[in-house]
Amino acid sequence: MHATLMSEAPTAQWHQPVMGEEVLQALTPRPGAVVVDATLGTGGHSLLLVPRLLPDGRLVAIERDQDALELSRKRLADFEPQVTLIHEDYRQLPTILMDLGIPRIDGLLLDLGMSSLQVDRAERGFSFSKEGPLDMRMDREQEDTAEALVNELTADELAQLLETLGEERFARRIARAIVRAREHHRITTTLQLARVVAEAVPPAARHGRLHPATRTFQALRMAVNDELGALETLLGHLDALLNPGGRAVILTFHSLEDRLVKHAFLEGARGHRWTVLTKKPSRPSPAEIARNPRARSAKLRAIEKR
Repeated sequence: MHATLMSEAPTAQWHQPVMGEEVLQALTPRPGAVVVDATLGTGGHSLLLVPRLLPDGRLVAIERDQDALELSRKRLADFEPQVTLIHEDYRQLPTILMDLGIPRIDGLLLDLGMSSLQVDRAERGFSFSKEGPLDMRMDREQEDTAEALVNELTADELAQLLETLGEERFARRIARAIVRAREHHRITTTLQLARVVAEAVPPAARHGRLHPATRTFQALRMAVNDELGALETLLGHLDALLNPGGRAVILTFHSLEDRLVKHAFLEGARGHRWTVLTKKPSRPSPAEIARNPRARSAKLRAIEKR
């Protein structure tokens, strides 16, 4: 790694990259290659990738969150002009590459985990344990927020959202409770919503391993940011994006994402478009989980273009 980066002091604002060594082994970045980090975050994976692309390779890094992008810009400054940072939704990758004059790429990384920069900042509204506005936008330039969904969807629409994106078994109870609560006062904060959800589920479900609002917040976040739509779009472009021998590595953190990736990878393999490199998904080591508990649900899948 670049000398000045080795001396960086750890800071809570930087998201700890998940399965860094496994990502490098699967992606096999090499000098001269063109690699895309489609979910830059605060640059953890990119800092591992860029030194392996030198002296004449290129990293294109995409991030929806402007705050994270600016942090990464500072961390990756020593590697200009090998690094191109883009504030955009990764589903726009074909257009981004066209604008940059890049016909195809040698590697693609997609880390679908939430950044600590987002989760740990109460004002972003992602956390049910910190008081903040019901926001949940990864890109704060977009209009739709979690507050709008919570206060404007019908009970049936809310229940369907919680069932499909949160896999929440008490979806209908929670949806009815939300509608009743907002008849008295608009629901505008994270803790306000978390209390409504906790009171809606049966008493036995309030003290399990997961906070009772976990799946509700997941569903709202995924809906606000159209996360599955973005993933489906990119998976549909994958064959056209990669050079022969190029690799794609995707880190997922829950079953909805992982199923989409697994099925897309298997379908492409059956169509002889690529080879699946991970017959079973790779998982973080016990040592990594001990260091970074947020890594525990990660699954890594990889393919190589034929």
